[in-house]
Amino acid sequence: MVSYLSPARLPGSLRRLTKPLLLQGLALLTGLAGLGVIPLGGSRALALNAYCQVTQADALAKENLRKAALEGDATAQQQYQTMVRQHTEALNQCRSRTWPQKQAVWLRLYPCDLQPGILDALFDRVVNLGYNEVYVEVFYGGQVLLPQADNPTVWPSVVQTPGFERRDLFAEALEKGRQRGLKVDAWVFALNFGYSYGLRADREQVLALNGRGQTTYTYAKAGASSNPDEVFVDPYNTQAKDDYSRMLGAVLRRQPDGILFDYVRYPRGVGPNSVVDSVDDLWIYGQASRDAFLRRAANQQGQELMRRYISRGHLVDRDIQDVRDLYPSEPEPLWQSRTPSPPLQPGQAPPTPASLRPRLQAELWQLSVAHAVQGVVDFVEQAGEQARRTGIQPGAVFFPEGNQTVGTGGYDSRLQYWERFPTWMTWHPMAYAVCGQTGCILDGVRRVQSMIPSGTSPTVTPALAGIWGQATYNRPALETQMEALRRAAPAITSVSHFAYSWQDPEFDRVRKFCSL
Repeated sequence: MVSYLSPARLPGSLRRLTKPLLLQGLALLTGLAGLGVIPLGGSRALALNAYCQVTQADALAKENLRKAALEGDATAQQQYQTMVRQHTEALNQCRSRTWPQKQAVWLRLYPCDLQPGILDALFDRVVNLGYNEVYVEVFYGGQVLLPQADNPTVWPSVVQTPGFERRDLFAEALEKGRQRGLKVDAWVFALNFGYSYGLRADREQVLALNGRGQTTYTYAKAGASSNPDEVFVDPYNTQAKDDYSRMLGAVLRRQPDGILFDYVRYPRGVGPNSVVDSVDDLWIYGQASRDAFLRRAANQQGQELMRRYISRGHLVDRDIQDVRDLYPSEPEPLWQSRTPSPPLQPGQAPPTPASLRPRLQAELWQLSVAHAVQGVVDFVEQAGEQARRTGIQPGAVFFPEGNQTVGTGGYDSRLQYWERFPTWMTWHPMAYAVCGQTGCILDGVRRVQSMIPSGTSPTVTPALAGIWGQATYNRPALETQMEALRRAAPAITSVSHFAYSWQDPEFDRVRKFCSL
Protein backbone atom coordinates (compact mmCIF):
# COMPACT_ATOMS: atom_id res chain seq x y z
CA MET A 1 0.00 0.00 0.00
CA VAL A 2 1.19 3.52 -0.79
CA SER A 3 1.64 5.59 2.35
CA TYR A 4 -0.21 8.90 2.55
CA LEU A 5 0.81 11.86 4.61
CA SER A 6 0.34 11.40 8.34
CA PRO A 7 1.67 14.38 10.32
CA ALA A 8 2.38 12.33 13.43
CA ARG A 9 5.01 10.35 11.53
CA LEU A 10 7.07 13.39 10.52
CA PRO A 11 9.93 15.02 12.41
CA GLY A 12 8.65 17.78 14.67
CA SER A 13 10.48 20.45 12.69
CA LEU A 14 8.49 19.54 9.59
CA ARG A 15 5.02 19.18 11.05
CA ARG A 16 4.22 22.86 10.83
CA LEU A 17 4.76 22.87 7.08
CA THR A 18 3.15 19.55 6.29
CA LYS A 19 0.14 18.99 8.57
CA PRO A 20 -1.94 17.74 6.87
CA LEU A 21 -0.66 18.30 3.36
CA LEU A 22 -2.95 15.74 1.88
CA LEU A 23 -4.96 13.32 3.83
CA GLN A 24 -5.35 13.02 7.57
CA GLY A 25 -3.39 9.82 8.06
CA LEU A 26 -4.09 6.28 6.96
CA ALA A 27 -7.64 6.39 8.31
CA LEU A 28 -8.60 8.28 5.16
CA LEU A 29 -7.66 5.34 2.99
CA THR A 30 -10.70 3.44 4.27
CA GLY A 31 -13.22 3.23 1.49
CA LEU A 32 -11.04 4.78 -1.22
CA ALA A 33 -11.70 3.28 -4.60
CA GLY A 34 -8.04 2.59 -5.31
CA LEU A 35 -4.95 4.19 -6.76
CA GLY A 36 -4.14 5.42 -10.20
CA VAL A 37 -0.53 5.38 -11.38
CA ILE A 38 0.36 8.13 -13.81
CA PRO A 39 3.58 7.76 -15.84
CA LEU A 40 5.45 11.01 -16.40
CA GLY A 41 7.65 10.65 -19.44
CA GLY A 42 10.94 9.05 -18.51
CA SER A 43 10.63 9.84 -14.80
CA ARG A 44 9.32 7.50 -12.16
CA ALA A 45 5.59 6.95 -11.99
CA LEU A 46 3.60 9.28 -9.75
CA ALA A 47 0.84 7.61 -7.76
CA LEU A 48 -2.40 9.45 -7.12
CA ASN A 49 -5.38 8.10 -5.25
CA ALA A 50 -9.03 8.06 -6.29
CA TYR A 51 -9.34 11.75 -5.36
CA CYS A 52 -6.27 12.80 -7.39
CA GLN A 53 -4.23 13.35 -4.22
CA VAL A 54 -0.52 12.60 -4.04
CA THR A 55 1.24 10.27 -1.65
CA GLN A 56 2.91 11.18 1.59
CA ALA A 57 6.30 10.38 0.12
CA ASP A 58 5.83 12.62 -2.94
CA ALA A 59 4.40 15.48 -0.89
CA LEU A 60 7.30 15.34 1.55
CA ALA A 61 9.89 15.04 -1.22
CA LYS A 62 8.51 18.13 -2.91
CA GLU A 63 8.44 20.06 0.36
CA ASN A 64 12.05 19.12 1.16
CA LEU A 65 13.18 20.24 -2.30
CA ARG A 66 11.29 23.53 -1.89
CA LYS A 67 13.02 24.24 1.40
CA ALA A 68 16.45 23.36 0.03
CA ALA A 69 15.86 25.56 -3.02
CA LEU A 70 14.83 28.42 -0.75
CA GLU A 71 18.16 28.09 1.04
CA GLY A 72 20.01 28.56 -2.24
CA ASP A 73 20.59 25.00 -3.46
CA ALA A 74 20.56 25.38 -7.26
CA THR A 75 20.24 21.64 -7.91
CA ALA A 76 17.33 21.38 -5.52
CA GLN A 77 15.70 24.36 -7.23
CA GLN A 78 15.85 22.59 -10.59
CA GLN A 79 14.56 19.34 -9.12
CA TYR A 80 11.79 21.19 -7.28
CA GLN A 81 10.59 22.90 -10.46
CA THR A 82 10.64 19.56 -12.25
CA MET A 83 8.56 17.97 -9.54
CA VAL A 84 6.08 20.88 -9.55
CA ARG A 85 5.63 20.36 -13.31
CA GLN A 86 5.18 16.62 -12.81
CA HIS A 87 2.51 17.16 -10.19
CA THR A 88 0.78 19.68 -12.43
CA GLU A 89 0.70 17.23 -15.32
CA ALA A 90 -0.41 14.37 -13.11
CA LEU A 91 -3.22 16.42 -11.58
CA ASN A 92 -4.46 17.58 -14.99
CA GLN A 93 -4.52 14.02 -16.31
CA CYS A 94 -6.23 12.67 -13.20
CA ARG A 95 -8.91 15.35 -13.06
CA SER A 96 -9.68 14.94 -16.77
CA ARG A 97 -10.82 11.37 -16.13
CA THR A 98 -12.01 11.62 -12.53
CA TRP A 99 -15.28 13.04 -11.23
CA PRO A 100 -15.53 15.96 -10.66
CA GLN A 101 -13.44 17.41 -13.46
CA LYS A 102 -13.21 20.68 -11.55
CA GLN A 103 -12.54 20.55 -7.83
CA ALA A 104 -11.99 23.88 -6.10
CA VAL A 105 -11.14 25.03 -2.60
CA TRP A 106 -11.95 28.32 -0.84
CA LEU A 107 -8.84 30.12 0.40
CA ARG A 108 -7.98 33.18 2.47
CA LEU A 109 -4.51 34.71 2.16
CA TYR A 110 -2.65 36.51 4.95
CA PRO A 111 0.10 39.15 4.97
CA CYS A 112 2.66 36.50 6.01
CA ASP A 113 2.08 34.75 2.70
CA LEU A 114 4.41 37.41 1.27
CA GLN A 115 7.32 35.79 3.05
CA PRO A 116 9.70 33.96 0.70
CA GLY A 117 8.45 30.52 -0.28
CA ILE A 118 5.14 30.56 1.57
CA LEU A 119 2.92 30.93 -1.49
CA ASP A 120 4.87 28.10 -3.13
CA ALA A 121 4.28 25.88 -0.10
CA LEU A 122 0.61 26.88 0.04
CA PHE A 123 -0.19 26.14 -3.59
CA ASP A 124 1.85 22.95 -3.50
CA ARG A 125 -0.47 21.78 -0.73
CA VAL A 126 -3.53 22.77 -2.75
CA VAL A 127 -2.31 20.62 -5.63
CA ASN A 128 -1.37 17.79 -3.26
CA LEU A 129 -4.98 17.69 -2.09
CA GLY A 130 -6.24 17.14 -5.64
CA TYR A 131 -7.64 20.62 -6.30
CA ASN A 132 -7.29 22.19 -9.73
CA GLU A 133 -9.05 25.46 -8.91
CA VAL A 134 -8.87 27.87 -5.99
CA TYR A 135 -11.18 30.70 -4.91
CA VAL A 136 -9.01 33.39 -3.32
CA GLU A 137 -10.82 35.77 -0.96
CA VAL A 138 -10.09 39.27 -2.26
CA PHE A 139 -12.76 41.55 -0.76
CA TYR A 140 -14.09 40.57 2.65
CA GLY A 141 -14.51 41.83 6.20
CA GLY A 142 -14.25 45.48 5.16
CA GLN A 143 -10.80 45.11 3.58
CA VAL A 144 -9.41 44.42 0.13
CA LEU A 145 -6.47 42.33 -1.11
CA LEU A 146 -4.85 45.18 -3.03
CA PRO A 147 -1.44 46.74 -2.31
CA GLN A 148 -1.53 49.97 -0.34
CA ALA A 149 0.31 51.77 -3.15
CA ASP A 150 -2.34 50.73 -5.67
CA ASN A 151 -5.61 50.72 -3.77
CA PRO A 152 -8.13 53.13 -5.31
CA THR A 153 -10.96 51.93 -3.05
CA VAL A 154 -12.51 53.23 0.18
CA TRP A 155 -11.47 50.03 1.99
CA PRO A 156 -8.14 49.45 3.75
CA SER A 157 -5.65 46.98 2.28
CA VAL A 158 -5.22 43.57 3.89
CA VAL A 159 -1.44 44.08 3.93
CA GLN A 160 -0.49 47.23 5.85
CA THR A 161 3.04 46.34 6.96
CA PRO A 162 5.59 49.11 6.32
CA GLY A 163 7.90 48.21 3.48
CA PHE A 164 5.30 46.04 1.73
CA GLU A 165 3.19 48.85 0.28
CA ARG A 166 3.86 47.77 -3.31
CA ARG A 167 3.68 44.02 -2.88
CA ASP A 168 0.59 42.70 -4.67
CA LEU A 169 -0.37 39.54 -2.80
CA PHE A 170 -3.29 38.69 -5.06
CA ALA A 171 -1.25 39.14 -8.24
CA GLU A 172 1.52 36.99 -6.79
CA ALA A 173 -1.01 34.32 -5.84
CA LEU A 174 -2.38 34.33 -9.38
CA GLU A 175 1.13 33.72 -10.70
CA LYS A 176 2.03 30.96 -8.21
CA GLY A 177 -1.27 29.17 -8.71
CA ARG A 178 -1.07 29.23 -12.48
CA GLN A 179 2.49 27.90 -12.38
CA ARG A 180 0.89 24.76 -10.95
CA GLY A 181 -1.90 24.57 -13.49
CA LEU A 182 -4.52 25.94 -11.12
CA LYS A 183 -7.37 28.18 -12.12
CA VAL A 184 -7.37 31.07 -9.65
CA ASP A 185 -10.63 32.97 -9.13
CA ALA A 186 -11.35 36.06 -7.08
CA TRP A 187 -13.90 35.61 -4.29
CA VAL A 188 -15.54 38.90 -3.25
CA PHE A 189 -18.32 39.88 -0.90
CA ALA A 190 -21.19 41.74 -2.54
CA LEU A 191 -23.65 43.72 -0.40
CA ASN A 192 -21.76 43.09 2.84
CA PHE A 193 -19.31 46.02 2.71
CA GLY A 194 -17.88 45.29 6.15
CA TYR A 195 -17.56 46.86 9.57
CA SER A 196 -14.95 49.44 8.51
CA TYR A 197 -17.39 50.80 5.94
CA GLY A 198 -20.07 51.13 8.60
CA LEU A 199 -17.73 53.28 10.67
CA ARG A 200 -17.33 55.89 7.94
CA ALA A 201 -19.31 59.05 8.69
CA ASP A 202 -19.37 59.87 4.97
CA ARG A 203 -21.09 56.56 4.12
CA GLU A 204 -23.81 56.34 6.76
CA GLN A 205 -26.48 57.23 4.21
CA VAL A 206 -25.30 54.33 2.02
CA LEU A 207 -26.17 51.64 4.54
CA ALA A 208 -29.41 49.72 4.22
CA LEU A 209 -32.10 51.05 6.58
CA ASN A 210 -35.20 49.31 7.94
CA GLY A 211 -38.53 50.78 9.01
CA ARG A 212 -37.43 50.99 12.64
CA GLY A 213 -34.68 53.46 11.88
CA GLN A 214 -31.88 50.87 12.18
CA THR A 215 -29.05 50.71 9.71
CA THR A 216 -27.51 47.28 9.20
CA TYR A 217 -24.59 48.59 11.30
CA THR A 218 -26.74 49.47 14.34
CA TYR A 219 -28.81 46.32 13.75
CA ALA A 220 -25.67 44.16 13.91
CA LYS A 221 -24.35 45.99 16.98
CA ALA A 222 -27.66 45.30 18.72
CA GLY A 223 -27.12 41.57 18.23
CA ALA A 224 -30.03 41.14 15.84
CA SER A 225 -27.94 39.62 13.03
CA SER A 226 -25.86 36.46 12.91
CA ASN A 227 -22.52 38.32 12.65
CA PRO A 228 -21.75 41.74 14.20
CA ASP A 229 -19.04 42.44 11.59
CA GLU A 230 -21.45 42.25 8.66
CA VAL A 231 -22.66 45.62 7.43
CA PHE A 232 -24.89 45.64 4.35
CA VAL A 233 -25.54 48.54 2.01
CA ASP A 234 -28.66 49.71 0.23
CA PRO A 235 -28.38 48.01 -3.19
CA TYR A 236 -30.20 50.94 -4.81
CA ASN A 237 -27.69 53.50 -3.54
CA THR A 238 -25.57 55.07 -6.29
CA GLN A 239 -22.63 55.70 -3.96
CA ALA A 240 -22.62 52.02 -2.95
CA LYS A 241 -22.61 50.95 -6.58
CA ASP A 242 -19.83 53.40 -7.45
CA ASP A 243 -17.65 52.28 -4.52
CA TYR A 244 -18.19 48.66 -5.45
CA SER A 245 -17.53 49.18 -9.14
CA ARG A 246 -14.22 50.88 -8.37
CA MET A 247 -13.11 48.00 -6.17
CA LEU A 248 -14.29 45.46 -8.71
CA GLY A 249 -12.43 47.20 -11.51
CA ALA A 250 -9.17 47.05 -9.55
CA VAL A 251 -9.63 43.32 -8.92
CA LEU A 252 -10.58 42.57 -12.52
CA ARG A 253 -7.49 44.39 -13.84
CA ARG A 254 -5.44 41.62 -12.26
CA GLN A 255 -7.19 39.18 -14.60
CA PRO A 256 -8.37 36.35 -12.34
CA ASP A 257 -9.78 33.30 -14.11
CA GLY A 258 -13.22 34.00 -12.67
CA ILE A 259 -14.94 36.02 -9.97
CA LEU A 260 -17.45 34.84 -7.37
CA PHE A 261 -19.90 37.16 -5.63
CA ASP A 262 -20.76 36.16 -2.07
CA TYR A 263 -23.21 37.78 0.40
CA VAL A 264 -25.65 38.54 -2.41
CA ARG A 265 -28.42 39.13 0.11
CA TYR A 266 -29.54 41.03 3.20
CA PRO A 267 -28.49 40.23 6.81
CA ARG A 268 -29.39 36.91 8.33
CA GLY A 269 -31.32 37.76 11.47
CA VAL A 270 -31.30 35.65 14.61
CA GLY A 271 -34.34 34.49 16.58
CA PRO A 272 -37.49 36.35 15.56
CA ASN A 273 -35.36 38.54 13.28
CA SER A 274 -34.72 35.53 11.04
CA VAL A 275 -38.15 36.09 9.47
CA VAL A 276 -39.44 39.24 7.81
CA ASP A 277 -43.21 39.47 8.04
CA SER A 278 -43.91 43.19 8.10
CA VAL A 279 -42.79 46.04 5.90
CA ASP A 280 -40.78 47.56 8.77
CA ASP A 281 -38.51 44.49 8.63
CA LEU A 282 -37.46 45.23 5.06
CA TRP A 283 -34.24 47.11 4.24
CA ILE A 284 -35.97 49.52 1.88
CA TYR A 285 -36.05 52.70 3.95
CA GLY A 286 -32.77 54.24 2.82
CA GLN A 287 -33.42 57.29 0.66
CA ALA A 288 -32.25 55.61 -2.54
CA SER A 289 -34.35 52.49 -2.00
CA ARG A 290 -37.37 54.49 -0.86
CA ASP A 291 -37.19 56.74 -3.94
CA ALA A 292 -36.86 53.72 -6.23
CA PHE A 293 -39.83 52.10 -4.52
CA LEU A 294 -42.06 55.13 -5.08
CA ARG A 295 -41.00 55.22 -8.75
CA ARG A 296 -42.72 51.87 -9.12
CA ALA A 297 -46.06 53.66 -8.89
CA ALA A 298 -48.07 53.72 -12.11
CA ASN A 299 -50.22 56.69 -11.13
CA GLN A 300 -50.50 59.32 -8.40
CA GLN A 301 -53.08 57.44 -6.36
CA GLY A 302 -50.75 54.47 -6.32
CA GLN A 303 -47.71 56.49 -5.29
CA GLU A 304 -49.50 58.22 -2.44
CA LEU A 305 -50.88 54.94 -1.14
CA MET A 306 -47.41 53.36 -1.36
CA ARG A 307 -45.92 56.29 0.55
CA ARG A 308 -48.49 55.98 3.32
CA TYR A 309 -48.07 52.23 3.52
CA ILE A 310 -44.31 52.20 4.09
CA SER A 311 -44.47 55.28 6.34
CA ARG A 312 -47.02 53.80 8.72
CA GLY A 313 -46.46 50.08 8.08
CA HIS A 314 -50.10 49.48 7.18
CA LEU A 315 -53.12 51.14 5.58
CA VAL A 316 -56.28 52.49 7.15
CA ASP A 317 -59.59 52.86 5.34
CA ARG A 318 -59.22 56.63 5.30
CA ASP A 319 -56.04 56.34 3.15
CA ILE A 320 -58.04 54.91 0.27
CA GLN A 321 -60.66 57.62 0.39
CA ASP A 322 -57.96 60.28 0.72
CA VAL A 323 -56.17 59.26 -2.49
CA ARG A 324 -59.51 59.21 -4.31
CA ASP A 325 -60.18 62.75 -3.15
CA LEU A 326 -56.65 63.92 -4.00
CA TYR A 327 -56.66 62.47 -7.53
CA PRO A 328 -60.30 62.11 -8.61
CA SER A 329 -59.44 61.73 -12.29
CA GLU A 330 -57.77 58.36 -11.62
CA PRO A 331 -60.10 55.37 -11.18
CA GLU A 332 -57.89 53.45 -8.71
CA PRO A 333 -54.32 53.22 -7.34
CA LEU A 334 -51.87 51.44 -9.65
CA TRP A 335 -48.23 50.33 -9.43
CA GLN A 336 -45.92 47.94 -11.21
CA SER A 337 -47.36 44.42 -11.49
CA ARG A 338 -50.84 45.53 -10.39
CA THR A 339 -53.57 44.57 -12.84
CA PRO A 340 -56.24 47.29 -13.24
CA SER A 341 -59.75 46.34 -12.20
CA PRO A 342 -62.44 46.04 -14.87
CA PRO A 343 -64.13 49.39 -15.60
CA LEU A 344 -67.21 50.16 -13.54
CA GLN A 345 -70.46 49.58 -15.32
CA PRO A 346 -72.88 52.53 -15.69
CA GLY A 347 -74.50 53.20 -12.35
CA GLN A 348 -72.13 50.86 -10.50
CA ALA A 349 -70.71 52.31 -7.29
CA PRO A 350 -66.99 51.98 -6.63
CA PRO A 351 -66.05 49.45 -3.93
CA THR A 352 -65.84 50.89 -0.43
CA PRO A 353 -62.45 51.66 1.15
CA ALA A 354 -63.14 49.09 3.87
CA SER A 355 -63.69 46.34 1.30
CA LEU A 356 -60.56 47.31 -0.68
CA ARG A 357 -58.11 47.83 2.17
CA PRO A 358 -57.20 44.15 2.95
CA ARG A 359 -56.45 43.37 -0.70
CA LEU A 360 -54.53 46.58 -1.35
CA GLN A 361 -52.49 46.10 1.81
CA ALA A 362 -51.62 42.52 0.84
CA GLU A 363 -50.62 43.66 -2.64
CA LEU A 364 -48.44 46.43 -1.21
CA TRP A 365 -46.71 43.93 1.06
CA GLN A 366 -45.89 41.75 -1.94
CA LEU A 367 -44.71 44.79 -3.88
CA SER A 368 -42.44 45.84 -1.00
CA VAL A 369 -40.85 42.39 -0.75
CA ALA A 370 -40.40 42.23 -4.52
CA HIS A 371 -38.74 45.65 -4.44
CA ALA A 372 -36.28 44.53 -1.76
CA VAL A 373 -35.48 41.36 -3.70
CA GLN A 374 -35.05 43.22 -6.99
CA GLY A 375 -32.40 45.46 -5.48
CA VAL A 376 -30.26 42.42 -4.68
CA VAL A 377 -30.77 40.88 -8.12
CA ASP A 378 -29.99 44.14 -9.93
CA PHE A 379 -26.84 44.69 -7.86
CA VAL A 380 -25.30 41.31 -8.64
CA GLU A 381 -26.34 41.50 -12.28
CA GLN A 382 -24.62 44.87 -12.66
CA ALA A 383 -21.47 43.53 -11.00
CA GLY A 384 -21.57 40.41 -13.16
CA GLU A 385 -21.91 42.47 -16.33
CA GLN A 386 -18.84 44.48 -15.33
CA ALA A 387 -16.89 41.23 -15.08
CA ARG A 388 -18.27 39.88 -18.36
CA ARG A 389 -17.18 43.01 -20.21
CA THR A 390 -13.59 42.16 -19.30
CA GLY A 391 -13.98 38.55 -20.43
CA ILE A 392 -14.01 37.14 -16.88
CA GLN A 393 -16.67 34.61 -15.93
CA PRO A 394 -18.78 35.71 -12.94
CA GLY A 395 -20.50 33.45 -10.44
CA ALA A 396 -22.98 33.90 -7.59
CA VAL A 397 -22.75 32.20 -4.19
CA PHE A 398 -25.95 31.55 -2.26
CA PHE A 399 -27.76 29.44 0.31
CA PRO A 400 -30.25 26.99 -1.24
CA GLU A 401 -32.70 27.90 1.54
CA GLY A 402 -32.21 31.68 1.28
CA ASN A 403 -35.33 32.19 -0.83
CA GLN A 404 -37.86 30.39 1.34
CA THR A 405 -41.19 31.59 2.56
CA VAL A 406 -41.80 31.13 6.28
CA GLY A 407 -45.21 30.52 7.79
CA THR A 408 -48.07 32.51 6.30
CA GLY A 409 -46.76 35.60 4.57
CA GLY A 410 -43.25 35.63 6.04
CA TYR A 411 -39.90 35.32 4.30
CA ASP A 412 -36.37 34.26 5.18
CA SER A 413 -34.67 37.47 6.31
CA ARG A 414 -31.89 37.08 3.72
CA LEU A 415 -34.34 37.50 0.81
CA GLN A 416 -31.84 35.66 -1.37
CA TYR A 417 -33.92 34.84 -4.43
CA TRP A 418 -31.13 33.11 -6.26
CA GLU A 419 -33.41 31.55 -8.87
CA ARG A 420 -33.62 35.08 -10.30
CA PHE A 421 -29.85 35.51 -10.49
CA PRO A 422 -28.55 35.63 -14.07
CA THR A 423 -28.16 32.16 -15.53
CA TRP A 424 -25.10 33.29 -17.49
CA MET A 425 -23.37 33.31 -14.13
CA THR A 426 -22.10 30.13 -12.54
CA TRP A 427 -24.21 29.16 -9.53
CA HIS A 428 -22.52 28.11 -6.30
CA PRO A 429 -25.08 26.79 -3.78
CA MET A 430 -23.59 26.42 -0.31
CA ALA A 431 -24.77 22.92 0.58
CA TYR A 432 -23.85 23.34 4.23
CA ALA A 433 -26.88 21.73 5.86
CA VAL A 434 -26.08 19.86 9.08
CA CYS A 435 -27.90 16.67 10.03
CA GLY A 436 -25.14 14.15 10.70
CA GLN A 437 -25.46 12.51 7.29
CA THR A 438 -25.63 13.46 3.61
CA GLY A 439 -29.40 13.54 3.09
CA CYS A 440 -29.95 17.20 4.01
CA ILE A 441 -26.87 18.23 2.00
CA LEU A 442 -28.22 16.52 -1.10
CA ASP A 443 -31.66 18.03 -0.50
CA GLY A 444 -30.15 21.50 -0.90
CA VAL A 445 -28.51 20.57 -4.20
CA ARG A 446 -31.68 18.95 -5.50
CA ARG A 447 -33.67 22.04 -4.55
CA VAL A 448 -31.39 24.19 -6.67
CA GLN A 449 -31.58 21.80 -9.62
CA SER A 450 -35.36 21.72 -9.42
CA MET A 451 -35.65 25.53 -9.49
CA ILE A 452 -33.41 26.29 -12.46
CA PRO A 453 -35.50 28.48 -14.80
CA SER A 454 -36.92 26.61 -17.76
CA GLY A 455 -34.82 26.83 -20.90
CA THR A 456 -31.62 27.75 -19.05
CA SER A 457 -28.65 25.68 -17.91
CA PRO A 458 -26.36 27.56 -15.54
CA THR A 459 -23.27 25.71 -14.40
CA VAL A 460 -24.02 24.54 -10.85
CA THR A 461 -20.99 24.06 -8.60
CA PRO A 462 -22.09 22.93 -5.14
CA ALA A 463 -19.92 24.06 -2.23
CA LEU A 464 -19.47 21.38 0.42
CA ALA A 465 -18.17 22.03 3.93
CA GLY A 466 -15.98 19.44 5.59
CA ILE A 467 -12.63 17.76 6.05
CA TRP A 468 -11.03 14.87 4.20
CA GLY A 469 -11.08 11.69 6.23
CA GLN A 470 -12.87 13.12 9.23
CA ALA A 471 -16.46 13.86 10.21
CA THR A 472 -16.65 17.32 11.77
CA TYR A 473 -19.31 19.71 13.07
CA ASN A 474 -21.87 16.93 12.63
CA ARG A 475 -21.01 16.72 8.93
CA PRO A 476 -19.73 13.57 7.21
CA ALA A 477 -16.17 13.48 5.90
CA LEU A 478 -15.67 15.11 2.51
CA GLU A 479 -15.21 11.83 0.64
CA THR A 480 -18.55 10.62 2.05
CA GLN A 481 -20.25 13.80 0.87
CA MET A 482 -18.53 13.61 -2.51
CA GLU A 483 -19.55 10.02 -3.15
CA ALA A 484 -23.16 10.79 -2.19
CA LEU A 485 -23.20 13.82 -4.48
CA ARG A 486 -21.68 11.85 -7.37
CA ARG A 487 -24.39 9.21 -7.09
CA ALA A 488 -27.22 11.74 -6.68
CA ALA A 489 -26.12 14.27 -9.31
CA PRO A 490 -23.64 12.73 -11.77
CA ALA A 491 -24.29 15.52 -14.29
CA ILE A 492 -22.57 18.00 -11.96
CA THR A 493 -18.92 18.20 -13.01
CA SER A 494 -17.58 20.88 -10.65
CA VAL A 495 -17.54 20.95 -6.85
CA SER A 496 -15.86 23.20 -4.28
CA HIS A 497 -14.83 22.64 -0.67
CA PHE A 498 -15.04 25.10 2.19
CA ALA A 499 -12.40 25.71 3.26
CA TYR A 500 -8.66 25.21 2.85
CA SER A 501 -8.17 26.31 6.46
CA TRP A 502 -10.28 23.34 7.60
CA GLN A 503 -7.95 20.92 5.81
CA ASP A 504 -4.76 22.43 7.14
CA PRO A 505 -5.63 24.30 10.36
CA GLU A 506 -2.14 24.42 11.84
CA PHE A 507 -0.54 25.84 8.70
CA ASP A 508 -3.42 28.31 8.39
CA ARG A 509 -2.97 29.40 12.00
CA VAL A 510 0.79 29.92 11.57
CA ARG A 511 0.23 31.99 8.42
CA LYS A 512 -2.55 34.01 10.04
CA PHE A 513 -0.79 35.02 13.24
CA CYS A 514 2.85 35.42 12.18
CA SER A 515 4.21 38.88 11.40
CA LEU A 516 6.09 40.08 8.36
